[in-house]
Amino acid sequence: MKKETAARFTVSIPQSLMRQLDKMTAEKGYSNRSLAIADMIRDQLVEHRQRTGTGEIVGTITLVYDHHKQHVQETLTDIQHDHHAVIICSVHVHLDHDNCLEVLLVRGKAAMVKSIADQLIAAKGVKHGKLTVTTTGKDLPP
Repeated sequence: MKKETAARFTVSIPQSLMRQLDKMTAEKGYSNRSLAIADMIRDQLVEHRQRTGTGEIVGTITLVYDHHKQHVQETLTDIQHDHHAVIICSVHVHLDHDNCLEVLLVRGKAAMVKSIADQLIAAKGVKHGKLTVTTTGKDLPP
């Protein structure tokens, strides 16, 4: 694979913001400001794709629910079966006598992944849910 050349640009920001950026850069272990900024840009591109529904994304859908709620497990299972091509795998953990944690690994078009997450999170009996997305890496340079 051919290494991509770097592009340079100038950004003007307040000195106090620069100090905060430098502090964060050091705390996170980046060797320089450019690497930190490139990661922030990648993060925003992934989030933008998730919001706009374009491109393929991967991620997790995390659900916490009370398994005693009537039909919650059946509803969640039905939704997952309806979208088996997008849901790569799942992990189910019993948190205590009443509550379960389920984490689904997903891969697909951003709009579809978001739609599945919304259906699962909105299911009656789900106490909390969250979609976390990232990129497949194919569309972003290192």
